Amino acid sequence: MKKQNIISAILFGIAISLTTISSAQRRESVTPMEKGSITFNAGVGMGTEYQSDYYNSAFGTKGSIEAGLWQAGPGVITLGVEAGSSFSNGGYLSNYKTSTFIVAGRSAWHHGWNINNLDTYAGLSAGVGFHNYQYNKNGKVKQSETIPVFGGFVGASYFLTPSFGLNVEAGYDITQIQGGIILKIK
Repeated sequence: MKKQNIISAILFGIAISLTTISSAQRRESVTPMEKGSITFNAGVGMGTEYQSDYYNSAFGTKGSIEAGLWQAGPGVITLGVEAGSSFSNGGYLSNYKTSTFIVAGRSAWHHGWNINNLDTYAGLSAGVGFHNYQYNKNGKVKQSETIPVFGGFVGASYFLTPSFGLNVEAGYDITQIQGGIILKIK
């Protein structure tokens, strides 16, 4: 839990610093997601409890890359990949630890609402998870399994510069809620 607080404080400090820096610069209007755009986002937050065996709140990390492929009404449909992990420890048994590493495909519909530098989106993901847990109970018990994973998410990004922004995402995916950064590569 202490590690989560430290990471949150660091992200908050970075966000404040970048906001101050970007306010001092001349602002350019950014249409974040268009057909042909490529973005990368990474974040940390509360991880999803796969297999319902997380005794404490899970910590999660996730990164994804998406490409805008099709115009769909006022928005753009993207396809991409995501990878990340959820971790937890402690609980009812001595030295209980669990983790799930996920690799998945994802697709989302992005819409900016005619607000400069804003991108909102909703989407679905599907992939594979590598779930591990271990604990001590009359000796060490350790088990690994491969599980199917499906997710749904909503999110928003606000670009501080033409290629850098802040991102939040929530849902039932690798993370339940996360904050992080987004980079517009193309």
